[in-house]
Order: sequence, then C-alpha cells, then structure tokens
Amino acid sequence: MDRMDELKSLIAQFTTADGIQATPIEGMSLVRISHPSEPMHAVHHPALCIVAQGRKRVIAGDRVLNYDAANFLVVSVDTPVIGQVVEATPEAPYLCMKLELDAAEIGALLIEVGGVTAAAAAEAEPSVTVSPIMSDLLDAAIRLVKLLERPEDLAVLGPMVKREILYRLLRSDQATKLQQIALAESRLQQVNRAIGWIKLNYRDAFAIETVAAEARMSASALHLHFKAVTAMSPLQYQKQLRLQEARRLMLSEALDAATAGHRVGYDSPSQFSREYARTFGAPPLRDVARLKAGDLLSAG
Repeated sequence: MDRMDELKSLIAQFTTADGIQATPIEGMSLVRISHPSEPMHAVHHPALCIVAQGRKRVIAGDRVLNYDAANFLVVSVDTPVIGQVVEATPEAPYLCMKLELDAAEIGALLIEVGGVTAAAAAEAEPSVTVSPIMSDLLDAAIRLVKLLERPEDLAVLGPMVKREILYRLLRSDQATKLQQIALAESRLQQVNRAIGWIKLNYRDAFAIETVAAEARMSASALHLHFKAVTAMSPLQYQKQLRLQEARRLMLSEALDAATAGHRVGYDSPSQFSREYARTFGAPPLRDVARLKAGDLLSAG
C-alpha cells in the first residue's frame, strides 16, 4: 500500500462521520468532510495539517494557499483565515490529520538538538505556509494515527512520535518558523504578544503605540512585522476578531445583530452591518440564516 493511502485508510477508519474528531492523543484531531464547503471564517491556531485525501484552500489576508496530499500546512500563531474544502465527495472525502504545535515542546527539543539559526531571531515569516510533504514526516504521522489502534501504547509512544514529528519539521524548510514559535524574543513571538493583547482587548478601541509597547517593539516595527506574519494590520486583525465573535454570538446565543455588534465593541449598528456584510458576503440576519440552514463546517 502507498504510504499516503495508508494514512488515508487510517483517518477514514477513525472518522465515521463528517466533522472534526477529537482523539485520545493530546493535540491531535482528525477531519472528515464529504462535500466541498462554503468559505468559512475562523481563527486558526498553531498547528500542522497533513491532508491524506481531497484539497483545501486557506486565505490569510491577501495570501491564498492550497494544500492537499502533496503539501502540508503549518500555522505558527493564531491567525484569522478563510478556509474552504474545495475537493471532496462522499466516495472520496476530504481527510486530514491536525496536530497542535506547542511552543514548550518545540523549545525543549531545540535545547537538545541546537541549531537555532540567525533567521529565527530576525525577520518574521508569514504565519500560514505550505510545504511539500516529506517521506519521513509522513511516516511519523502514520505511526501517530496508527497508535489509535493500540490505546495501551499511547501514554508511552504517543509523546515520542509527536516529538519525532516536531524533529522532522525542524529539519524541513519550516525550521525557521518552528524555531520562532519557541524563541521568546523572536519577531514571531513579539507579534504573538501583540496578538494575545488584542484578543483580550478586541472590544475596545486602542492606539497602536499601546500594542507596540506590549510587544516590546516600536509602532512602525510592529505594523511591519504584524502584517508580515498575519497578512493584515493590527486594526484589521481586531476587526476580524470582533466580527467572528459577533457571528458566534448570533449563532450560539441567538442574539440579534444590534446586540451582538454592541457586545463586541461596535457603537454604530449600521457600521457593524456594513463591515459584517463586507466580510461575510451577506448582512447579519441573512448570513446567520444561511449558516443554520447549511450547517456549515470549518475544519483543519
């Protein structure tokens, strides 16, 4: 059996229904989607995504990336994205393994293997990137998913195989990004501090100087590197968080548009509706009705 076919078979075995399936392996989930999806807005957390079948498109700011069985995706910081499964059928569903990337685990591995490059502490890289799949990485991913067949081995072998996956990433063209996730003073981590602050304070208006101080950068450097990482400005990032949270409130708590908009920081209902329609392609009420009718999914 081809190695990618083996991963496809394993993911299909452990995903009997569409959606994102949690697993007993910490940080690992499996995804199955049987039909092409609508474009869905979400905040993508740091993760590795390996597709075994089908194809997905991710838009981060002005960058458009496609990944499939030939390419894997790495996300280094929390990034608002638009995700869309573009190739999937009931007979050949989209199948994906998603593994969260933990800064502490990467840092511990870096201490042992060394080799931190100057680039890792210098310029920030885009937070969402795609690379060709390597055989060593694919082999490790197969062994990690295969552990679901042997629950008694998970506690001992699971961390070892996850560690190998991180090691393979550190030996790939994603090495700089992995190192930046772990280095406390890397440009990526400085941007990540800014992201953390904005996520806590997204409902309130802020001055770029305030966020820059939190990131320990000048305002001009923050704007430059924030855009390099997330493909958007800090204010655009704040707007994405506000609109996505408002959408969640209307869907899960049945709030009306005016209340949801005010809850996330909009003083003007008309401004909220305009920006919502510009982002999601329809006014709030129509968009929420469409989502409820279609039961759309956002997956890795």
